[in-house]
Amino acid sequence: MNKQEMIVKMIEMQKKFQEFESANGVDPEDYFTPKSGHTLDGYRQEYADLAAAVNAAAHAEVGSKP
Repeated sequence: MNKQEMIVKMIEMQKKFQEFESANGVDPEDYFTPKSGHTLDGYRQEYADLAAAVNAAAHAEVGSKP
């Protein structure tokens, strides 16, 4: 996945999170330690992984170090 695709995915994830939050509210426990199968299960890790990959790609483009 290229940088632009990762950014689009992150925006889609943010929209889905906001929709879920508006409809259901978000308990901190469900956000930080969701139970298996919960809508937010894996969300934080996937988002963090994408953010790190976008950051690395941006640094690679300009030849700097993270």
